[in-house]
Amino acid sequence: MSASENYLKQHKDRFLAELVEFLRIPSISSLSEHAADVGRAGEWVADRLRAAGMEEVCLLPSGGSPVVYGEWLHAPGRPTVLLYGHFDTQPVDPVDLWTDPPFEPVVRDGRVYARGASDDKGNMLIPILALESMLETEGVLPVNVKVFFEGEEEIGSPHLSSVIEQNRARLACDLVVSADGFQGDEDQPVLLLGFKGLCAVQIDVEGFRADLHSGVYGGTVQNPIHALARLLDSMRSAEGKVLVEGFYEDVVTPTPEERSQIAAVPFDEAAYREQLGVGELFGEPGYTTRERAWVRPTLEINGIWGGFQGEGVKTVTPKEAHAKITCRLVADQDPEKILQQLTSHIRRNAPPGVKVEVHPESATARPYFVPPDHPGNRAADAVLEEIYGRSPHHTRMGGTLPVCALLLDLLDVHTVTFAFGLDDENAHAPDEFFRLGSFERGQEAYRKLLKRLAQQDGLRG
Repeated sequence: MSASENYLKQHKDRFLAELVEFLRIPSISSLSEHAADVGRAGEWVADRLRAAGMEEVCLLPSGGSPVVYGEWLHAPGRPTVLLYGHFDTQPVDPVDLWTDPPFEPVVRDGRVYARGASDDKGNMLIPILALESMLETEGVLPVNVKVFFEGEEEIGSPHLSSVIEQNRARLACDLVVSADGFQGDEDQPVLLLGFKGLCAVQIDVEGFRADLHSGVYGGTVQNPIHALARLLDSMRSAEGKVLVEGFYEDVVTPTPEERSQIAAVPFDEAAYREQLGVGELFGEPGYTTRERAWVRPTLEINGIWGGFQGEGVKTVTPKEAHAKITCRLVADQDPEKILQQLTSHIRRNAPPGVKVEVHPESATARPYFVPPDHPGNRAADAVLEEIYGRSPHHTRMGGTLPVCALLLDLLDVHTVTFAFGLDDENAHAPDEFFRLGSFERGQEAYRKLLKRLAQQDGLRG
């Protein structure tokens, strides 16, 4: 056992206590009343980096929550690795479904329960501890390391692009390693190759000055809810194909090899249906369920409202109706182009007798894909196989991680996802937890990854 590995084992109780302390901070980025808590979490991370031995630690202003930066640059001729993670969390509603208060961490049955435990505080703390173990026992790191931890990931990282642009030289690196992600299960590792992009709109349909008596005026005017329903129905076929003109024109179709890789990932469709509580699955024709989720774009209605919704009957024709839509995008789709195409479709198909307005939302992100044979992936692949005793599956994700595309666009560097949460850990849901076994395994994995990256062919250094 190496000195740094032994250090991790000797201090595991202290590391768990620190994670519990970190989890107590209610750093909910989407709620303005917790803005100070997000800032406090950033200060906690900065202090923890200093304690680990990192240098030049500071909080970079963003116009929103600060970004925590630190560095150790004493490995001449070796690659420079930028570590990414986030210290903000999702809200906790519905709080009555939590077994224990969400920001009062509880350790039981080999797990720590709290909001942010898996996404992403537990995962984000892991590389800090790995850095400390090497600096305390060896006095050096095998590569140059920079850290870049943000507090706005859960709201789409709205200020991150300006921070990156203003700090290009400071953030310059050969590879980004993200501590935000997951593994397949406790025994099977995965290597995430891609995330979907995102764009969103709200549709507002207005008919008249005020709600109308549905008997007196019914049949003489266009009902905004009927108009909205017809408009929404025009966007997707009965089989699940998106009908917005141009929607698929930039989509990179998966190659036979990529489809084979997806098919090689075990998938129990019956268990999937049972988990979701549905009798049958649905989606774009010609693709498997996994392909639809990972490599095909989507258009989904996230909310629709208007008119009377109380108990009983109210004979009213409502004056307005509304809907929210998000599109998840794949390579090489451009969110701004999709928004233009969607807006044009809505205007072309707006029924007569109503006024239709389209309001793009601020949540946009480009899709991201890293080639499977990227040097960073080759290193991560080897470490995961060593740690788990089996080769990782190469997978993708239907969710969005905006920072990956931002860093590729602005710094011309790819991101490798190297994180240890699992799908069943209730991220974004009540009773979120993180396995202590994953917490410890991840520390050793990061120690090994940094050492392997020091010798990895293809990284500039």
